[in-house]
Amino acid sequence: MIEFIKTDSEEKIKELENLAQEIWNEHYIKILSQEQIDYMLENFQSEKALKEQIQNGYEYYIIYKDREIAGYIGFCPDDGYLFLSKIYLKAKMRGKGLGRAGIEFAEKYAINHGFNRIRLTVNKYNMTSVYVYNNLGFKKIDEAVTDIGNGFVMDDYIMEKTLY
Repeated sequence: MIEFIKTDSEEKIKELENLAQEIWNEHYIKILSQEQIDYMLENFQSEKALKEQIQNGYEYYIIYKDREIAGYIGFCPDDGYLFLSKIYLKAKMRGKGLGRAGIEFAEKYAINHGFNRIRLTVNKYNMTSVYVYNNLGFKKIDEAVTDIGNGFVMDDYIMEKTLY
């Protein structure tokens, strides 16, 4: 059974921060330097950063598969669409349909909140994720290089899926 548990308590936010540390250090080391990973975790996935994002309209959910923590997803309403900010899975949980379940969860949320599109950014060199998003109906609509400070940039594709 797959469950999505909202991250809305101190305990869950701390759990999410630890989960981000684990997943990012396992996954992004193939794409980014350790220095950039550490910087991004501190600035975007730390307990403090997550609390600020939640106060600004983001919603985070920890994904469970058969009561085991599998990953997490985060999104927020934006200008006419739902922005899928994050969907990350532990290495051993990939390839089990959880990514698809996460996207379906976001789609239901979007539709229930009056959005007919979901937009996301994905690192251009994260080819597995780009492939998965394409297979789930997302189309590349643009590219963006975003300065995130400290000499680091995010070099992303912007992808979108129209729901109806």
